[in-house]
Amino acid sequence: MEAKMYAYKCTSCGKLHHPAYFVCRQCGQRQFEAIPLEGEATLLTYTRVYNLPEGYMKPWLAFGIVEFDNGLRVAGQIDCEDLAVGMRLKATVGVVKEGVGQDYYGFIFKKAE
Repeated sequence: MEAKMYAYKCTSCGKLHHPAYFVCRQCGQRQFEAIPLEGEATLLTYTRVYNLPEGYMKPWLAFGIVEFDNGLRVAGQIDCEDLAVGMRLKATVGVVKEGVGQDYYGFIFKKAE
């Protein structure tokens, strides 16, 4: 099973939302079309978290906000060591947290090739 993340496009005004909303924040309509969020994005800002909860086998995790070419901004985990604002990252979807009986999926951005 391939996991995917989606943006939700208002069928009335075309505004993209992520995550999903019940009501369009621009025009108030309630009908949306799911659009896969994939491809490359530009890193706008990032931070590293060094004080991780028990169970993580890494010294730190990086998180950032990226902007897709369609203008939508999203947050996610970054799997890259040499980070720089403005760099291009490729959007992937993976397990960001393991749960008991259920894994949680989210964006994991990797360096674009």
